Amino acid sequence: MLTKRIIACLDMDGGRVVKGVRFKNLRDAGDPAECAAAHARSGADEIVLLDITATSGNRHTLLEAVRGTARSLFVPFTVGGGIRQLDDAAAVFDAGADKIAINSAAVRDPALIGKIAGRFGSQAVVVAIDARKKEDGCFEVFVAGGRVPTGRDAIQWAREAAASGAGEILLTSMDRDGTQSGFDCGLVRAVAEAVSIPVIASGGAGSARDFIEVFHEGRADAALAASIFHFGIENIAELKHELRDAGVPVRWPC
Repeated sequence: MLTKRIIACLDMDGGRVVKGVRFKNLRDAGDPAECAAAHARSGADEIVLLDITATSGNRHTLLEAVRGTARSLFVPFTVGGGIRQLDDAAAVFDAGADKIAINSAAVRDPALIGKIAGRFGSQAVVVAIDARKKEDGCFEVFVAGGRVPTGRDAIQWAREAAASGAGEILLTSMDRDGTQSGFDCGLVRAVAEAVSIPVIASGGAGSARDFIEVFHEGRADAALAASIFHFGIENIAELKHELRDAGVPVRWPC
């Protein structure tokens, strides 16, 4: 049985790690390299670094922060934010990333997924989907750091992204982001059942129980969190002990 991955996320703004609630009210959480190294030592299986204002600010990813963070890591490292074309992806890989995450640019030009996968392999391409629930119960895709609605259905877009060459889907519930009220297991399961590639659940982690539920009920392949790891609410090693006790296969020892 494949092990479930625990991923620590670093949302970066201006070279600093920040965290907010529902993509707003950001507060400082530290230096990216220091945070990443601490999470890896605690047992994180992977680190994701998202430059959350690169797209909205119309700038490229902060490569110096990527290089500094990559040097401190011994676990897989994914970077997203400001990647608009193949050359941007190449620069991020050269800076030390193992995978890249694309969101806004992929929605604008789905062919970009295949271009990056063609050069670097599908396993290195993560399509990030920020989804917000509508009144009719469907989920709409947002871009530009959650600022711009697209009118696209999240589940259908996940299918298209997978067909275009994505190796993984990073699925964030905007409604749950930073609330520590639990993952949206219904959304995660709908996407997991719609695609044949791994789905990373994001948005709402507040306790070990939330991780257990998203793995059992949401059928997630991995679960990502930020706030509860940055501010010491949940230790990753202890979380893995609880997951193992609940019958969730995790990488061990940690």
